[in-house]
Amino acid sequence: MVPELEKATVHMKSPEHVRRVISALRKEGPDKLQVVSDFDMTLSRFGFNGRRCPTSHNILDNSQVISEEGRKKLKDLLHYYYPIEIDPNRTMEEKRPLMVEWWTRAHGLLLQQKILKRDIAKIVEESEVMLRDGVNTFFDQLHQHNIPLFIFSAGVGDILEEVLRQAKVFHPNVNVMSNYMDFDDKGVLRQFKEPLIHTYNKNGSVLEKTDHFQQLSSRTNIILLGDSMGDLSMADGVANVENILTIGFLNDKVDEQRGKYRDAYDVVLEKDETLDVVNGILCYILGDLN
Repeated sequence: MVPELEKATVHMKSPEHVRRVISALRKEGPDKLQVVSDFDMTLSRFGFNGRRCPTSHNILDNSQVISEEGRKKLKDLLHYYYPIEIDPNRTMEEKRPLMVEWWTRAHGLLLQQKILKRDIAKIVEESEVMLRDGVNTFFDQLHQHNIPLFIFSAGVGDILEEVLRQAKVFHPNVNVMSNYMDFDDKGVLRQFKEPLIHTYNKNGSVLEKTDHFQQLSSRTNIILLGDSMGDLSMADGVANVENILTIGFLNDKVDEQRGKYRDAYDVVLEKDETLDVVNGILCYILGDLN
């Protein structure tokens, strides 16, 4: 059916359920399908050659526009809060206020740096960001078949969009919900726009600010891509979901988190830096239309 599901990186709690959902998605066709995806470490790579790849926040944090002192403070925040974010022994309820604290403090530090709108393209160009292998096929297939892609990210929207632009995959079917910068009339960063989106509030509470899903009411079949437990609620704003296939990238603390991810996601991809499995599933669903 989908040979890519035989890859060694793939884990499924119920292969039967996965087969059933994929068959339903194929039968109902592209007009009823939409894709909802996280960005950082889902569409972008987690690592390359043993080194971590930057998230959209890291791209800013590590750039030349941030002072050395600012960079150190942002790194300190990362080292304190990231282990909390991925701690399998803490509940989401415990993590939420700490994530708000982290994002708020990080954004506060970025505001002090007087970042210029005109520097964004250069910041991205000079960064070490990498999208997953197969990303062009993924974006192009969706674009070709007019399947909406909603990227729901706790990263920095301006940076994320620039990454997509430079990769030449920011097609008209792509919509982004993220933390956007607000620049003054001189093009200097003055604040981040509301609402604040962090790892564990990517759900209906934030989506009230957009009518994206209401406009797509006929698209009741979903493929959801994420890399954290918080990503599983990204499609909560979709009314009358008929079929949903959730695919989770397990990038870090694999042994500790394996059980939790297998229970939560239909398909788990362990330390897989490609979109091969996702593309294989899409290819099968779109079948004779490709």
